[in-house]
Amino acid sequence: MSSQTDVPPVSVFNQNGQARLLLVCEHASNFIPARYENLQLADGVLHSHAALDIGAYDLARAISRLLDAPLVSTTVSRLVYDCNRAFDATGAIPEESEVFRIPGNQNLSDAEAMERFKNYYLPFEKTISDRLDQFTEPPLFVTIHSFTPVYHGETREVDIGIVCDQDSRLMDRMVQLAPQRTELCVEPNQPYGPEDGVTHTLSLHGKKNALLNVMIEVKNDLLDSVEKCQEMALTLATMISRSATYFGYRIPLRSDHATNS
Repeated sequence: MSSQTDVPPVSVFNQNGQARLLLVCEHASNFIPARYENLQLADGVLHSHAALDIGAYDLARAISRLLDAPLVSTTVSRLVYDCNRAFDATGAIPEESEVFRIPGNQNLSDAEAMERFKNYYLPFEKTISDRLDQFTEPPLFVTIHSFTPVYHGETREVDIGIVCDQDSRLMDRMVQLAPQRTELCVEPNQPYGPEDGVTHTLSLHGKKNALLNVMIEVKNDLLDSVEKCQEMALTLATMISRSATYFGYRIPLRSDHATNS
């Protein structure tokens, strides 16, 4: 947390991954640089889903290993800057998140907001663009998120959401394949959809570059142990791999993790 020294604004895991796939995790960390004084928040908030997508980074790393794909992730909490939001978007620097008021984000000056945008959002987006430029053929583009089982008092029935922006091809194929791989409830554009403003990264990089793209949302109580996270990673990696094959891409599971299920 803020007792640590500052960290680079973006991380790349499995930099030499060979798959024709780029993974992204925009809400990977709850780290808050020391100069922001924890945004005047209690530890309970800093360890809650308000500060990061719980389990999403571990899930993304596991999928990265299974498919041998590079993974670009944030290193700073979305409460400092939400890298899945444009600068002028509501919630880019949230004054409230879920049920929590964020004191350190109240009444920021334009200069303070711009400083966060330049320090965190721009390096993250540049890293994604740079990684995409390294592919010799257009890759699949997949972002990894998690969500809470209960939101504002409402229980969510969906277990895995497969979300698209405008291009639904990859989403449709993954949803179609889901019953072959899992008994969990898998739904399109749930618990969020493009109308909720959650597809910024997909649109910015997937749509702009005409890439097959999708955002994966997983209920975070399905990621609360190493074993659950590994099981979910295998489920999703298999769905990605089989969907890729359908579209003429070869993104196999690594042989040491292959499954016949």
